Amino acid sequence: MAASIAGLLKPWTPSVFLVRWRRYDPYYLEPEVSKEAYSRPEAELSAEEKEQRKLRSLRPIKAATSEVSSSVFNDPVISKFINMMMKDGNKILARDIMTQTLEKIKKKQVEKYHKASEADREGIECSPYTIFHQALENCKPIVGLASIQKGGKFYQVPIPLNDGRRRFLAMKWMITECRENRHRSTHMDEKLCQELLAAFAKEGKVINKKNELHKMAESNRAYAHYRWW
Repeated sequence: MAASIAGLLKPWTPSVFLVRWRRYDPYYLEPEVSKEAYSRPEAELSAEEKEQRKLRSLRPIKAATSEVSSSVFNDPVISKFINMMMKDGNKILARDIMTQTLEKIKKKQVEKYHKASEADREGIECSPYTIFHQALENCKPIVGLASIQKGGKFYQVPIPLNDGRRRFLAMKWMITECRENRHRSTHMDEKLCQELLAAFAKEGKVINKKNELHKMAESNRAYAHYRWW
């Protein structure tokens, strides 16, 4: 009896219990937050781009998410770092620490620039954003270790890391180092400034931690085939 009822209800059950999981209809277009896309003259646009611009003037557009911005000061990597540094939802404090860190990096590099000779000034980087990104890039590990069980025993198997995992480890090591291994009289922004400048020069404890991970992966390369078994 139950099987016969299920067979009768099957043709119209999806229309009755149809669930709309998205807020916007497929008719809505994706938002475009880049200012360059709107500032380009129509003579430089291709036929497809002209059609897309015409559609945007006729069809509704989805609202942009809160993390998307058209500001020239918006940096998604710095925003991610601020979110990881935030504690108890106090994002204002985390943003202030990051701003003060970038200011101190700028001041130290400018002082170093003026004290250096004319020949050495070309090799001094004064942009705090460039220093921040290069420091994180220097801290990113290439390989990691995964615990895999074989025959009742766990092995530390070296595995390659994707870009998201590499960035996460670099940010995590940097924040952990600044929180745990700083003097009580040293503020968080000062410690973060020191670690970023050290990582920019490929020095410091975070770089040492990355090198230790690479050495462990090198010593356990005999277990690399356990990734596929």
